[in-house]
Amino acid sequence: MLNVITGDALTCNLTEYRVGQECCRMCPPGNRVNKHCTKLTNTTCEPCTDGTFLDQPNGRTQCFPCTNCTSGLKVKRPCTTTSGAVCEPRDGFFCVDLRWDSCIAAQKHHSCQPGQYISHRGTATADTECSDCTGETYSNGTFTSCQPHTKCESEGLQQIRPGNHSADSECGPKHDGSNKTVIIVPLILLALIVVILTAAVMWRIKKRLKQSAGRINEWHIQDTADHDTYVCGLRHK
Repeated sequence: MLNVITGDALTCNLTEYRVGQECCRMCPPGNRVNKHCTKLTNTTCEPCTDGTFLDQPNGRTQCFPCTNCTSGLKVKRPCTTTSGAVCEPRDGFFCVDLRWDSCIAAQKHHSCQPGQYISHRGTATADTECSDCTGETYSNGTFTSCQPHTKCESEGLQQIRPGNHSADSECGPKHDGSNKTVIIVPLILLALIVVILTAAVMWRIKKRLKQSAGRINEWHIQDTADHDTYVCGLRHK
């Protein structure tokens, strides 16, 4: 245990730490001070417990707690008694606070919006970069380049909805005259069937009404004849 005293100042060498008027020997990495030195005894050291560390020669009585890699981070190198944990961004995140070789904080990569394409994919150290589509192109936000709108006519289809910067053109089958005929003819036949059925029903109803009217007239004539016969009979009496 060496020290240099100049007046009232006590200067310890690089492998020692000062306690009062004593220069004590530092504990090695992975160890903490259990008891400081005295004029008669050296420093007593004790290993750091699990979950704690000291990565430098030191005169500390407590070890540092290990860092937990959370909030968008994952373990790159686990914590030991002689070194702290080293964290790095998880997939889809990038580091916004890098200290030495460990990431302290991370953010999620920005998502491009419909109408934009990914001009630069995000990395562990940089965010995603987006650019706008131009001209007759589109992107839903996940493409690495804008795609040209589909030309419906070139595929034998007709355009139902034009494309824009965030969506492709919508195409559908063409409707020519033959298709219209296929639709119109069955409708005409159906209408004719309805008319024929309606006419048949009306004819049957009229026929039944005539038959009913005939029976009523016959009953009326018979009743009149019976009444006249009855009256004549009374007169002859």
